[in-house]
Amino acid sequence: MRTITVPLTLINLQDDGFHLLVEIVVFGETLFAVLDTGASRSVFDKGLMEKHVREISVSEETQAATIFSTSETLQGIIPKLKIGGLTLKNYHAVALDLQSVTDTYLTMGHPAIAGIIGGDILMEYQAKIDYQKRILRLYK
Repeated sequence: MRTITVPLTLINLQDDGFHLLVEIVVFGETLFAVLDTGASRSVFDKGLMEKHVREISVSEETQAATIFSTSETLQGIIPKLKIGGLTLKNYHAVALDLQSVTDTYLTMGHPAIAGIIGGDILMEYQAKIDYQKRILRLYK
């Protein structure tokens, strides 16, 4: 089993909690995603998906809940998603409108958010989060 170590960025939400961010490469762009162990699956920003994916459909699941949003979901295929040294090909993605999250982050001086990495990826790759070292370990 190969271990993939990915650096994490810890951000302070105005002394009201913390989020972990991870760099991802999606559609050839290096962007940030929130690492969310409470999200049942990973989601990506609706605007990002609409910009790059030709075939997007409304999900038959009418609702998708994360720590940020509950709304109608869209689905599409991301040809290549990279999280550190992990490459996922033809990832079946769910999309939500994350613009309000990005707006809030930008107001606080943090980077824009392109997605949320959730339980589907974290479970499949047996994720281990080390807060002290600020790293994510994935096992392939």
